[in-house]
Amino acid sequence: MAAFGLEISAENRAAAWLIAHGYRILARQWKNQLGEIDIIAARLHTLIFVEVKARAKLDDAGEAVTAHRKQRIAATAKIWLAANPMPTIYDMQFD
Repeated sequence: MAAFGLEISAENRAAAWLIAHGYRILARQWKNQLGEIDIIAARLHTLIFVEVKARAKLDDAGEAVTAHRKQRIAATAKIWLAANPMPTIYDMQFD
């Protein structure tokens, strides 16, 4: 349960950072049958899908997002995009 609280706190900090850098938060903890995306945000012509991992070391956070998890995030993102077409978006990234 403490890990869940840590992730929520990290998500709040990540969302605040994104807003401070001009992003508009479109969704948080968006779920479908394939998985969940922690934050979906947009700025100008860029859409980002953010997976938040709270770890003491940056390398540990990166390693926590496995190849399987990346595939689930991508599949979940496709479903979100199908339900939320954004014709002004030219670039997408997964962070």
